[in-house]
Order: sequence, then C-alpha cells, then structure tokens
Amino acid sequence: MKKSLSLMMILTLAISMLLAACGKTEPAPKGEAAGAGNTGSAAADAGIDTKSKELTVYTALEDDQIKKYLETYKAKYPDVKLNIVRDSTGIITAKLIAEKDNPQADVVWGLAATSLLVLDQNGMLEGYSPKGVDRVQPDFKDKNNPTRWVGIDAWETAFIVNKKEMEKRGLSVPQSYADLIKPEYKGLITMPNPASSGTGFLTVSGLVQLEGKDKAWAYMDKLHDNIAMYVHSGSKPAKMAGTGEYPIGISFGYRGIQEKKTGSPVEVVFPKEGSGWDVEANALLKKKTVKQAAKDFLDWAIGDDAMKEYGKNFAILAVKSDGSQIPEGYEQDPIKQLIKNDLNEAAKNREGVLNEWSKRYDNKSEAKK
Repeated sequence: MKKSLSLMMILTLAISMLLAACGKTEPAPKGEAAGAGNTGSAAADAGIDTKSKELTVYTALEDDQIKKYLETYKAKYPDVKLNIVRDSTGIITAKLIAEKDNPQADVVWGLAATSLLVLDQNGMLEGYSPKGVDRVQPDFKDKNNPTRWVGIDAWETAFIVNKKEMEKRGLSVPQSYADLIKPEYKGLITMPNPASSGTGFLTVSGLVQLEGKDKAWAYMDKLHDNIAMYVHSGSKPAKMAGTGEYPIGISFGYRGIQEKKTGSPVEVVFPKEGSGWDVEANALLKKKTVKQAAKDFLDWAIGDDAMKEYGKNFAILAVKSDGSQIPEGYEQDPIKQLIKNDLNEAAKNREGVLNEWSKRYDNKSEAKK
C-alpha cells in the first residue's frame, strides 16, 4: 500500500512521543460500579452527540477483512456513514498521536493493544465499557472500570515459506527462530519493520521478552545478516513468499493461511520457540463531544455477530465460545503456541525497542513511499 512521505515523517516524529507518560495505569476509583455502558466521570464531562450519523473509524485490520466484518453493522445501522481510515499499525498509531490535540477519529477498531496502551498513557482514550464487556477474557481488555480499550482477537508471528522455491534451492523449510539464522538462508528472508508494522513490533518485542534484551539483540544481529529487506507491512512478507520473490517471510498466521488458500505454494510455520503476539483491540477517542454512534459501534464490535466473523479468521478470540472451530491452518491448541507476553511491559518499552532496532537495522528497510 502506498504511503505518503508526509505520513512517514509523522511516524518518525511520533515515535519519540510514544511513551511521554508511561507510568502505570491507576486502578479504578473505589465505588465505581462495573457493568456495560459505564462511561465514568470523564465521559460525563464530555458532551454526548445523539444525532450524528457519521463516524470516522481508524483501523489496522486487513483490507480483505473489513468489508465482510462490517456487513452485520451496516445491516443494523444502515443510516450511519462510516469513514474508514485504514493503514498499518505503526502509521495509524503515529497518525493518532499527531492528532492528539485535534482528534479526527471517533473510534479505533482493530489496532494493537500495545498501541492503545501508548495512547492511553498519553491521555487520549475515553473510558467506555461496551455492552457485553463482561464476556471478554481478562487478558483481552483494560483492567480499569470503565474500560479504555477492549480486544477482539489475537494475532501471532508465523513464517510463510514458499515450498517450491525452497525445493529448487535444495533447502528445508525453517521451523524455528534458530533455523532462520542458518547461513543457507542468507538473502532469502523478508520481515516487517517494527516501526511501521504491528506484526514487526510484536515479533521483535516477543524476541526481547522470550530471550531477554542481550540475547535477543545478539540473535537479531545474526538474523539481520540473512534479511534481504524490511518492509512496511505485516502482510507483505507473506505475499512476497507467495510469489516466490523472497521465499521466506516473517509475517503472521492469518495472512499466510490466506496465501495458501488462494493457491500459493506456501507452508505456514509457527516457530518452535513460541510466537510473539498482540491483541487487536478497540477504543473510544477522547473528544469534547462523543458521539452516541461511536458507543454503538463499540457495542457491535464485541457482539456475537462481529465475533462470529472474527472467528473465521483468527484462532484466538477475546470472547470464548465452546462451539467455535479453530480455523484451518492454525495450531489445534493455539494458546500454547504463544509466548508469555506482558502487553503493558511491551508498551512501556516500545520507544526504546524501536529506537534500538532502527539504529541497528534500518539500513535494510525498503524505501518509504
């Protein structure tokens, strides 16, 4: 996807702001009752617009998911006009921070929870507990009451490998992070830049949490030797593996599975050491006037209809369902594949991780458009 130079400049400037207020989130004041629709004192001070029928929604969800997901929303709210602004996680995060003093979005839908934690630390999120929030698993939502962000699903690191291209080269399919640094894979691997891609960040952050800082950076130094290019999209490495341009793409499970479904000769590999992961989550932006339609959207976004659609693409959902089937291509026990991951710690360390990564490896990033 083409990105303007000005937007990438916003990204560069915003990285330095990401953790301007990275203290721990305070617990909810005593006496606040839990429950759906609780907006807290901050929202009580904001004006509520009950008439507006137009919403601006910022999202990092995949392009091919959005249209299908929105079918049930449009059936329920046919008179609401949605202005969808879609880009990669890093770009959307930077755009939101740049607009802090004059927010353009009404809601954020399907952005990394680590990004929403950064926004919350900067005082940009309005407390709102959507209807049905009590069904959401504790690790998939903010612990404050009212909640400031609520998750919908989790996505994780995977390797997407073109089997035909590997066979031509007489190479085996890598099964682990350790395999990726073997000399025979030199120049065959692409990976998302973590400053612009949520998948890139969860992969790098996951390695840091998995191995510790020193070992993780030493490993990534070796991986860098084998990287052909860092790209500005979490999906692109999977697509490039699918075409055979670069046969190994560090990407995420959903995109690799979609490549396979469309006929690409790829294998989707979840690394033996465990996958880094993050939560796709939603939030209400803090504005002088909050639209009732924005709250309605957030209610819908964790409702049964929406969850059913998310479940067609992702193996791990924020709302448990005993009758749900694991989508084809995922591990049968997907939770076991995930590393131990502290999302608050990941958000707290985000700026430092991105700065260190850029200093070491940005020379192989694709040109910014």
